[in-house]
Amino acid sequence: MQITTTIENLFKRFLPSPFTIAVLLTILTIALAYFFTEAPGSENHFLAILSYWENGIWNTNLLVFAYQMMLILVLGHILVLSKPMSKLIKRLTNLVSNTSNAVVLVCVTTLLVSFFNWGLGLIFGAIMARKVAEAAQERNFKINYPLIGAAGYVGLMVWHGGISGSAPLKVAESGHLASLMMGISDVGVVQNLPNAISFSETIFSTQNLLLFLVLLILLPFVLYQTSKRVKTTEINLPAYVTESPQTKKLEGAERIDFSKWVGIGFGVLVLGVFFYQYFGNLSSLAITPNLLNFFMLGLALVLHGNFSSFLRALDEAIKGATGILIQFPLYFGIMGIMRDSGMVVEISNFFVSIATETTLPIFTFFSAGLVNVFVPSGGGQWAVQGPIVVESALKLGVPLPKAIMALAYGDQITNMLQPFWALPLLGITKLKAREILPYTLILMLVGCVVFLTGLLLF
Repeated sequence: MQITTTIENLFKRFLPSPFTIAVLLTILTIALAYFFTEAPGSENHFLAILSYWENGIWNTNLLVFAYQMMLILVLGHILVLSKPMSKLIKRLTNLVSNTSNAVVLVCVTTLLVSFFNWGLGLIFGAIMARKVAEAAQERNFKINYPLIGAAGYVGLMVWHGGISGSAPLKVAESGHLASLMMGISDVGVVQNLPNAISFSETIFSTQNLLLFLVLLILLPFVLYQTSKRVKTTEINLPAYVTESPQTKKLEGAERIDFSKWVGIGFGVLVLGVFFYQYFGNLSSLAITPNLLNFFMLGLALVLHGNFSSFLRALDEAIKGATGILIQFPLYFGIMGIMRDSGMVVEISNFFVSIATETTLPIFTFFSAGLVNVFVPSGGGQWAVQGPIVVESALKLGVPLPKAIMALAYGDQITNMLQPFWALPLLGITKLKAREILPYTLILMLVGCVVFLTGLLLF
């Protein structure tokens, strides 16, 4: 399709690397703060802004948040590289025999897995698509590989409305909202903020679960109908190996690294502590990043069976977290400038001046989608845009859970346009961005209709 080729060329020509974008946004924010905010008393305005920036970069609470998000991605990746997950994927791919049933299977399973964990869903969908292509080669049936690749990426369209969504996870933490809005909203307003917003009001709310169910039915249907109208493609792929067998003779303490008793035993211990420590959270649907990561750590150890397999998967998974490691502090610096200079209040005042209680979630959805094109990270986006959304919602009387989910929906939908998070999938499947973009753009339009309808009806 000509339009997708044009979009891909525009991204290549005008959109630099995510790290460069973070640097350019930092410089832009410094400039905007300097020209459009007032100097703090007698202090040099420019130096004060640089101080805000430095304080934001090393904000302790936000650095903890960055590490939590890294673990969500890494542990999810480690889980999908385990032997039981590989066997599950193999069994699932044995069920396919053409493009139509392949896209339905890949789409549905990827959506379900991504609702649990976005890192797990991202790699699971990529490997599912790759294994379907390998099955087509082995059993000699024809498929449209790019369409199946798009089905494997669709989980990034629902992740922020799922259990590992950055914004819902953080607001479920005790005291996060007050910490986020300190220095932005009036002291009285901050004191009246809820201590936490549980998943029963966001992820597991009737609205969100219903929208997810609609997408779980509608997206596979759209892909199925599309599969009837596309041609098959040629495939020439070697087998994708997710683990390497150990052939080296073990000596001394090395045996501990390969011991199933030690590996599985420690994993069971972690899971035991998890259920003891977080049973109350689970019963009240107060899901937090620490809860999710602790569960995945124990589960990953059990599924890998020994430390050696776990650590090999870690070496592979950690590569995908490098962007979070270095980019998040830059976004925290941007937030520091916007908060301490008063930019957040000014921007929220602008939204309040043009929006109503009904239209603010719609404005939030579209603005979040636009921001995601330049800040392709839900966690980084929540750090920058979250205070604006909360402040605007408070002033217009919009329920905070609805405003937060509007941001989550907008952030996730343009992942179908912005190919940054597709890089792991493209690396595993050996597809090109321009090959899957025609189909992900169709899915994005379907998702926009569903989410906007939900925000207007509920």
